Amino acid sequence: MEAATPARAAARRRGRRLRAPATLKEQRDPQPGRRLPQRRIEEDQEEAVFREVVSFTPDPLPVRYYDKDTTKPISFYLSSLEELLAWTPNVEDGFNVALGPPECRQPPLSSRRPRTLMCHDMMGGYLDDSFYHWQYIDIFVYFSHHTVTIPPVGWTNAAHRHGVCVLGTFITEWKEGERLCEAFLAGDERSYQAVARQLVLIAQFFRFDGWLINIENSLSLAAVGNVPHFLRYLTTQLHQQVPRGLVLWYDSVVSSGQLTWQDELNEHNRVFFDSCDGLFTNYNWREEHLERMLGQAGERLADVYVGVDVFARGNVVGGRFHTDKSLELIRKHGFSVALFAPGWVYECLEKGDFFQNQDKFWSLLERYLPTHSICSLPFVTSFCLGMGTRRVCYGQEEAVGPWYHLSAQEIQPLFGEHRLEGNGRGWVQMHCCLEDAWNGGSSLLIRGLIPPEVGNVSVRLFSLQVPVPPKVFLSMVYKLEGPSAVGVALELTTGDAGSCHVGGISALSAETSSRRSPRPLRVPPTKLAKWVGRCGQQLSGGWVQRCYEVNLRGCLLQALFVNFSRPPGSQEEENFACRLGEIQVVDASSLLTPLPQVQAVTVSQVRWQPAASEGESGPAGLRLSCTLHWAYLPPHVRCFRIHCCRGSGGDSPCRAPSEPERPTLLGLAFVNRYRIVDLAVAPAEPGRDGRVEFLVEPIPKEGFLVPRAEWGRAAMLYSTPRT
Repeated sequence: MEAATPARAAARRRGRRLRAPATLKEQRDPQPGRRLPQRRIEEDQEEAVFREVVSFTPDPLPVRYYDKDTTKPISFYLSSLEELLAWTPNVEDGFNVALGPPECRQPPLSSRRPRTLMCHDMMGGYLDDSFYHWQYIDIFVYFSHHTVTIPPVGWTNAAHRHGVCVLGTFITEWKEGERLCEAFLAGDERSYQAVARQLVLIAQFFRFDGWLINIENSLSLAAVGNVPHFLRYLTTQLHQQVPRGLVLWYDSVVSSGQLTWQDELNEHNRVFFDSCDGLFTNYNWREEHLERMLGQAGERLADVYVGVDVFARGNVVGGRFHTDKSLELIRKHGFSVALFAPGWVYECLEKGDFFQNQDKFWSLLERYLPTHSICSLPFVTSFCLGMGTRRVCYGQEEAVGPWYHLSAQEIQPLFGEHRLEGNGRGWVQMHCCLEDAWNGGSSLLIRGLIPPEVGNVSVRLFSLQVPVPPKVFLSMVYKLEGPSAVGVALELTTGDAGSCHVGGISALSAETSSRRSPRPLRVPPTKLAKWVGRCGQQLSGGWVQRCYEVNLRGCLLQALFVNFSRPPGSQEEENFACRLGEIQVVDASSLLTPLPQVQAVTVSQVRWQPAASEGESGPAGLRLSCTLHWAYLPPHVRCFRIHCCRGSGGDSPCRAPSEPERPTLLGLAFVNRYRIVDLAVAPAEPGRDGRVEFLVEPIPKEGFLVPRAEWGRAAMLYSTPRT
């Protein structure tokens, strides 16, 4: 990142040692777009200090990476073969890099169990839309009609957090598509290999998992003859560079080069299926197509993704709220399913009923969508959807107003309605809820009824396949709505880990499972106070936190339930409504490991603008945009919270001896950088520096708050130009 302009200089002090602003090599061979700092060095005991002289000189950033008006980082796509071949990783691309690969899951994607693929096609793509039924999904394809669709980083982070593989789309269409394909497929191997290498490089750099290849235009004999070679080369290179990477082919072009959708795997498109990881069929199939494919697919039934258009366009078996009819036939024959455009729920139905319609749509498919299990600790979720009408941090409201940041979406539960077996009238329903939150923008609302004939009802929140460490701590934050006095507790289902085999976890039978109620943790060890400091307390907003300790050896955590029990002495049916704000399952030993610290916070890419004048008296305010960058080890963190304090002079407003200013939350970061946009700051007084301090707060995966003294920080001193 750039460190300074000719009017900017900064240095970081550690103890009594000073670091030079740039190495000799950097001065001879700077990075593209990087400006070299001046040699002036400011000493500061605890933080980096950057100096700025306010200037309104235009300093445009690349429009592909930043909104041209706000300079906010944006997701982008590539529109041509020339753009694809010219693309190289750039420092500006860093905002769109995902946190990491998909989280561990069971069964793995490589198992032969039929899979569920969801192909996102929402009004052209790159919108602020959302999805939260991830436990049913194995593969997510981000689709648009741009030549190269790079999945927005928020979607990749949300999917990976749930163990879901993410694919981008490479598509060619119409006459322009014919010209593009002729350019890279009709020649020798160097042309198609160059395209394949670029696609692999993009997936590797942005940390998504592969590509859907969709050639929807006719091909010359020369071009179609090279398609299998292109697919094999792309698949081989991707498998080498991206662990568990996938390349899928869409059923469109046949081996003769004609654009003729087959709606099945057959001898006309088999050569493409044999050259990659799977086939995504077209949507106008009948059961006889499925029956014929049984012989074509052989042992690769799970690699055939039978397409289902949720909009029900064309001659299809079922779509919309009858999509289950299609899935019933697909699963009957053992194939995987590719659900195309489930955004129908949002596009075509009442927007105000989106959550209800979304839950209805997926509940109708539930019996045909096997779930996958979480298989690693720590497991922490506040049920945040990555959006909301306000921001809340551990019960404290920090900001009011709508927000959207899909990277902030946390692990979502198994939504749905559950009824007691037999003739009992007991039931439990789960819904996401934006009306209240403990941490983030939403919570999980659970409503239910305990009938007189039973003492309690339970609902499974999560499926797990986690070997139990020697000691596990659990925490639940909840709030009962209304006057209900039902009891609320966590329950675990465990199995005998002796049935596991080396290198994986085998399926466990019901006979090896048992339900356990962990005992409450009343007096936490001193070193764990950061994590369990609120245990057993009534918290702000009516929230309650309960903590538990589990000591089990040789066992496997299989499921996490929440149990609702009738109050002592009650004989009537009990209705209840409970909001869950957070669930935590943490290996106790991980809480004793020291956290790394945020280091080397820098400020760069500064842009000043005059604020809109509100009156004639007094100097006009300023708007500051800039980029923060810092060093930290990503595996240890869920995200970073970025704050600021504004003041004047050399003293930190966040650490004033009398009344320190409470930092203002600016937003969340999921990489080691953050773009601040149009921050209002007071103008510097003549002869006196203005000051704004930036703070980077790491949020550990275990879910506790880090003391402010351990946050990363950098300060900017700014002044008016001398006249």
